[in-house]
Amino acid sequence: MQEKNLRIVFLDALTLGQNSLKEKLMVINPHFNYKEYHITMPNEVLERCLGVEIILTNKVVLDRATLAALKDTLKLVCITATGMNNVDLQVANEFGILVKNVAGYSTQSVAQHTLMLVLALSGKLSLYDSYCKSGEYARNPLFTNLVYPLRLIAGKKWGIIGLGSIGERVAELASAFGAEVSYYSTSGKNTNAKYPKKELESLLKESQIISIHAPLNSNTQNLLNVGNLGLLQNGAILINVGRGGIVNEEDLAKELKKREIYAGFDVFTKEPMEQNHPFLDKEIANKLILTPHNAWGYEESKEILIDGVLKNIASLHL
Repeated sequence: MQEKNLRIVFLDALTLGQNSLKEKLMVINPHFNYKEYHITMPNEVLERCLGVEIILTNKVVLDRATLAALKDTLKLVCITATGMNNVDLQVANEFGILVKNVAGYSTQSVAQHTLMLVLALSGKLSLYDSYCKSGEYARNPLFTNLVYPLRLIAGKKWGIIGLGSIGERVAELASAFGAEVSYYSTSGKNTNAKYPKKELESLLKESQIISIHAPLNSNTQNLLNVGNLGLLQNGAILINVGRGGIVNEEDLAKELKKREIYAGFDVFTKEPMEQNHPFLDKEIANKLILTPHNAWGYEESKEILIDGVLKNIASLHL
């Protein structure tokens, strides 16, 4: 089989938004037979992948039955993300199908997104933006409005749950703003000497800002819940850019209703959010900033990701 005849399909290209993948593939080899679909439903996967050598997927599931049906032609699955839980890796290995991901591409963007959420909540950005745009400021005889208290990051204790590469970058940014950083290791194995290590209870009690950068696993599932969310200080900010399911969202919504705490979430237990999600309660809208799992997808991070995918494709020798 000649490289020029490689058939490549991208099953959920819309997950990368506007991107340069097709153009860059054509630079490598203008004869690639490349096809992409914005979204692929489970009942469409097999038909769209028949006869292809390379599948690109972000979240589309490739299970045992699908891989078995494709094993005669499929050589490589490129995951356009870091997480690989949407592909049955054991079965892929049995059939000699390579599965490759891209790691580390989003460290800068997720860290920046974290800081953005903290800054926006500390400065009550959405409230004051609405105040101005509604015309209320134009009607007010006073030149300023300090109804909603503004808070500095400087001097605050910032607790990080999960001090991996992203968590460590957030720690650097938080320190640059004058925060006092500590961390909780969800695995218990991290012994970073730069920052004090704390138990979860102490970190929750003592921190005015808490950000989550951990994976979802048996150690982190439902880590923050009704049993410990009450430890948060009044005025505390909780950020989750790790994984949905680490925080019990229903329990947090109830806590937000009870007192003055704030939260910024980019990840959710079920994605997209359910239409009756507790965070959509208008009673707590002013205490939340929500983004649709896009902290990873800043343009520069997408380009690093795409370059990683291209390297994975180029590494395939047929």
